[in-house]
Amino acid sequence: MDNSSTAKRPSAGWIIGLLAAFALAATGGWFAARQFSDPAASLSSADRSAIESVVHDYLLAHPEVLPEAMENLQRKTNSKRLTGLRDEVETPFPGAVLGNPKGTVTLVEFSDFACGYCRKSVADVARLVKENPNLRVVMRDIPILSEHSEAAARMALAAAEQGKYQAFHDAMFAIGQPEPATIEAAARQAGLDLDKARAAAGSERISQEIARNLGHARQLGFDGTPSWVIGDQLIPGAVGYDQLSEAIKDAQS
Repeated sequence: MDNSSTAKRPSAGWIIGLLAAFALAATGGWFAARQFSDPAASLSSADRSAIESVVHDYLLAHPEVLPEAMENLQRKTNSKRLTGLRDEVETPFPGAVLGNPKGTVTLVEFSDFACGYCRKSVADVARLVKENPNLRVVMRDIPILSEHSEAAARMALAAAEQGKYQAFHDAMFAIGQPEPATIEAAARQAGLDLDKARAAAGSERISQEIARNLGHARQLGFDGTPSWVIGDQLIPGAVGYDQLSEAIKDAQS
């Protein structure tokens, strides 16, 4: 029998695996796709070429599968990024929490007080907290946008140590852009012991926390604010109430 006349037909598993790789490659992420187990990696060059040809033809005939393939691949990407990091990311600096500190569902927000989109998200987060009594919002301040972002982040963490993180957070965003005068005004509005807060803001422990926040953001692939972690989802940008609400529901299911 001539084996060349009965070419090996790839299983659905082979096709799905390569579909994911093709999907990510289409968005410029081929290298990232190769970080996952390639179902065709052990095949000969001829067999691999045959499978890739089948996948190519299948994609042309059924482009509607691409969104699903991309979604599945994104879940794998997120899961890999969160592996070994979730507990650290979800464990707040003492007091740097909105909502229920003992809540069973955790939303992590990476934020900068100089970020206008973060300011717009304040109302969304407040609504989510009101509607979800078991929601804990862990705040991770990453000062990346202005020369005074770090000073604001340091004062926020100093406020957290006095049990007044939310008071400072809300006041700082309400006042406007962080500058020495506005940061002090927000601290006063929050009712901080200013001498104690100033000393804490300059401490090594708060320096370490800011460095840790920036490191977590890099590891998770976040390069802007706001960015969010909820369940297995990594969500960049000011996505709004609806998407965050759906993500919380998914995390609860």
